[in-house]
Amino acid sequence: MESKLYYSIGEVAAMLDVAPSALRFWETEFDCIRPVKNRRGTRSYTEHDIQLLRRIQYLTRECGYTLEGAREQMRTRPVADPKMETLANLQQLRSFLVELKENL
Repeated sequence: MESKLYYSIGEVAAMLDVAPSALRFWETEFDCIRPVKNRRGTRSYTEHDIQLLRRIQYLTRECGYTLEGAREQMRTRPVADPKMETLANLQQLRSFLVELKENL
């Protein structure tokens, strides 16, 4: 899998298996998500942004936190949960395997 400096909203949405509108919504709800925008308003996400989005997704979907609860967890526990890191690694592995399968 190629490592890039910036990812488009479509690429990040595909990585996380969410709609781009969910990413835009999370951006308004969590101050820590600040993708770079060009003059046209096109968002570019960094690896750091993607890790924060994975954490938000993990807290809200896997752990069942509300948005307020997830904000509190992000504020009080800045270090990622080891389970979340494992989940992120498995998702990256899955993406790699799907890409590999498509190239066969």
